[in-house]
Amino acid sequence: MNIQKKDLDKSQVELTVELTIDEFKPYIEKGIKKVSEEVKIEGFRPGKVPYNILKQKVDEMAILEQAAKIAINKTIDQAIKENIFSQIIGHPQINITKLAPENSLEYKAIITILPKSKLGDYKDIKVEQIEVKTKDEEIKTIITQLREMRVIEKISTETIQEGNKVVVDIKMFIDKVPVEGGQGKSVAVIIGKDYIVPGFDKKLIHASRNEIREFNLHYPKDFHQTHLAGKLVDFCVKIVEIYQRELPEVNEEFAKTFGLKSADELKSNIKKSVLAEKQQEEEKRIEAAIFEKIISQAKFDDIPEILINHETKVMMAELEYSVTSQGGKFDDYLSHLQKTQDQLILEMLPDAVKRIKISLIIREIAYIEKIIVTDEEIKEETDKLLKQSNNKTDIKEKITSIAYQDYLANNLTGKKVVEKLKEWNVKKN
Repeated sequence: MNIQKKDLDKSQVELTVELTIDEFKPYIEKGIKKVSEEVKIEGFRPGKVPYNILKQKVDEMAILEQAAKIAINKTIDQAIKENIFSQIIGHPQINITKLAPENSLEYKAIITILPKSKLGDYKDIKVEQIEVKTKDEEIKTIITQLREMRVIEKISTETIQEGNKVVVDIKMFIDKVPVEGGQGKSVAVIIGKDYIVPGFDKKLIHASRNEIREFNLHYPKDFHQTHLAGKLVDFCVKIVEIYQRELPEVNEEFAKTFGLKSADELKSNIKKSVLAEKQQEEEKRIEAAIFEKIISQAKFDDIPEILINHETKVMMAELEYSVTSQGGKFDDYLSHLQKTQDQLILEMLPDAVKRIKISLIIREIAYIEKIIVTDEEIKEETDKLLKQSNNKTDIKEKITSIAYQDYLANNLTGKKVVEKLKEWNVKKN
């Protein structure tokens, strides 16, 4: 078997593989047997038809093509093993370039490999860690949100006052022409909170049930809906219902509704939660800053399209899961953005390339620094996941599969590398 190797662009390698007539002959015999099993010829058992008879019933090239397919399947792995010393991505692209009776077989295989990276300095980057703190206003805002969750609403016969919830029917016009999407039935408005446009709720103060209020308001020039930005809009608003709202006091009884003993314990828990979230955000900022600096100094081979396409699909799947896990519909999300999936993918490309570069950096540092994950660490993580899943059969099969175990090993290695990068580079105040 003669093999010629040629380096291509985009981290691809072309192998030209040639099998001599003698090397190809055993595969022709297997091709004959395979085709004869599928063709019924009077007087012969399936798989036992002589070649000269078979050629009279089946085009000889069809037999050779079947033989070539068998030969390629049997020889491609050996050709790759002897000539490609990098991790390959996806499946080789095969093209038969020579196939004829009484001739050798030749085929070309284009193989995509993991691009190489050459790192600069990754141990003396000096990223400053910012001390995270909570503010009283942040705690108050969350407590207000919790109180809103426990609000008691009662129908009021009084005129509209600050703090009321009002249900209204709305009609919007620009130059006496109805605004597209500007008509609404039974819309809830909290008086004292900007709704639709700043100043809208104030126009309803002291109105009564069934009263109709007509007024106009200027939309801000930077309003997110461009067809309304900077425009004078006329409103016709009918008051359908008025509700008095009673927010609970922040006391022991209120704290107990969240499984806590006192208002102080509630505030303390909120503070810890906010602090933990800020610390997590700071850790992400530090990681991003470290990788930004490493990427700026590193050199990468051309990143193959197959890798970029795979990463954008992963990112799209992550985004869709994020939307649907919160009860939303992904199609509605796209409609809100006024974008198609293809447009979103185009926007994701720079981040997809960056994520790939980060993966290559982690892989290279792990290799250079000999950072590995032990079998015991993988088992510990596997046991933790199995416990969380209550050892459900289908989930257990997935977690213990070879592919998922490889994923766990890579994921744990990545975490170790990131921790080392922080150890080497983070400067604490």
